[in-house]
Amino acid sequence: MKLQQLRYIWEVAHHDLNVSATAQSLFTSQPGISKQIRLLEDELNVEIFARSGKHLTHVTQAGEVIIRMAGEILRQSNAIKQVAQEYSDEKQGSLTIATTHTQARYALPPVIEDFRVNYPEVSLHMNQGSPEQIAELAASGEADFAIATEGLELFHDLVMMPCYRWNRAVVVPTGHPLAQIPELTLEDVAQYPIVTYVFGFTGRSKLDDAFRTAGLEPSVVFTATDTDVIKTYVRLGLGVGIIAAMAYDADQDRELVSIDASHLFEPSVTHIGFRKGTFLRKFMLDFIERFAPHLDDRKVAEAVACATRGEREALFAENQLPDR
Repeated sequence: MKLQQLRYIWEVAHHDLNVSATAQSLFTSQPGISKQIRLLEDELNVEIFARSGKHLTHVTQAGEVIIRMAGEILRQSNAIKQVAQEYSDEKQGSLTIATTHTQARYALPPVIEDFRVNYPEVSLHMNQGSPEQIAELAASGEADFAIATEGLELFHDLVMMPCYRWNRAVVVPTGHPLAQIPELTLEDVAQYPIVTYVFGFTGRSKLDDAFRTAGLEPSVVFTATDTDVIKTYVRLGLGVGIIAAMAYDADQDRELVSIDASHLFEPSVTHIGFRKGTFLRKFMLDFIERFAPHLDDRKVAEAVACATRGEREALFAENQLPDR
């Protein structure tokens, strides 16, 4: 049994059983992958993939167990490499982050800029996606860190830690009637078409909960995953925007007015997480602390030691988190 064979079955399973796509992603040949999978199945005397002719149709029951174990072995193999690299050169390596557009565009730039000054030889990679995609990237090992606000139930295989609280702003074109109201209410906002995030992105659930609790049914006429797209359509007059307050830029958004809406919605909390069992290199711990200063090495170690998500949440008092 070879580590390469385990990597092949893991990758094939995560490329929808498409051997050609797997070969392309691994920069190898399709016949080579097929041969190694067959050799592994012969050695184990069990089929990992069921076939119809030359095509893989589904993962067998035994295959599901083997592939899951292969994933664990591959992650441990990567952890060994990380340990070796940490002791050979602690300032070299790579760091892959999976997050949403709002975090990538508005929360992370100053953190990454500062990080690059201190770790110029660490290559950074950013993957943007939905909470489901972020969770999958982190759980599969394609991303080192997941940074997300919504869908935390998807991250049960990760050590998730709260970073900061944030709330929302209503953005409207200059001269809009809402900009003249001394203190905005949900009823005021619900009178107009709304442009905001797709459900499941960037604290959208808190927005929906607030209107539902107030017995209001707002007219959401346009949704997007990208805050800049939302602001573009607000400028076009499609509706009033509800966005993360940190996503309003006074210089770049001069034709828009930002109205504080923190009294209308419960705050959301952004979390950062990584796979259980991950060896955290010094630069990885430094990145976490730069993003969330209260998450120092000691606090991260305490979070890792927690047996359950409930224990981990008890470590952090939400009302003591910084606001952004």
